[in-house]
Amino acid sequence: MAFIAFERVCKDYPTAGEPVHAARDVSFEIEKGELCVVLGPSGAGKTTVLNLLGGMDRATSGRITVGDKDVTAMTARQLSEYRRTDVGFVFQFYNLMQNLTALENVELARQVCRNALDPRKVMEQVGLGERMNNFPAQLSGGEQQRVSIARALCKNPALLLCDEPTGALDSKTGVQVLRLLTDISREHGATVVIITHNASIAPLGQRIIRLKNGAVESVERCAHPASVEDIAW
Repeated sequence: MAFIAFERVCKDYPTAGEPVHAARDVSFEIEKGELCVVLGPSGAGKTTVLNLLGGMDRATSGRITVGDKDVTAMTARQLSEYRRTDVGFVFQFYNLMQNLTALENVELARQVCRNALDPRKVMEQVGLGERMNNFPAQLSGGEQQRVSIARALCKNPALLLCDEPTGALDSKTGVQVLRLLTDISREHGATVVIITHNASIAPLGQRIIRLKNGAVESVERCAHPASVEDIAW
């Protein structure tokens, strides 16, 4: 059984006229430890899939399972616990607390998660061992994104969801962040899902899910994904 499974998932948003069908009969699987790239243009349904998988929104119909948990059957309280303990989130614009140091931002994870990792060790893991006491304003965009990744990793989550993690970065810094995410997946066995419109990132995925108009256009399994150094940004 796959670690993540979407089974004929639909998500509709009501409007004054016809409802908006943001996800249409979406079905796919992701294995534990895979790096999966969910690819598509604006309006393809990528954010909807992320919100449903991350427990931030509810499906209109269908079933979503992560491990042995049926996300679609969870109560509001269970969804809150799922988001807090099972999922690490990395967003395009970092979402760091500006009045806290890098280390203090990562330490926030320990306040919400029972099985959190050592924040200092995680900071060293992402290459920021010497930047722990700097505030976000004193860090580059790439360093801030690595703090964001460290904060997500510190929760020791079953799943790492990354929403356009390189969207606000230049190509050189973006490559550094992608290298970190691929290392997290391939060296530490984490399940990483990257949501992006950037097709050049797709070859990094062990699984590539292409979305179009709210539906799955294709699912590709890649036994030998490209290295970060080989992608054409």
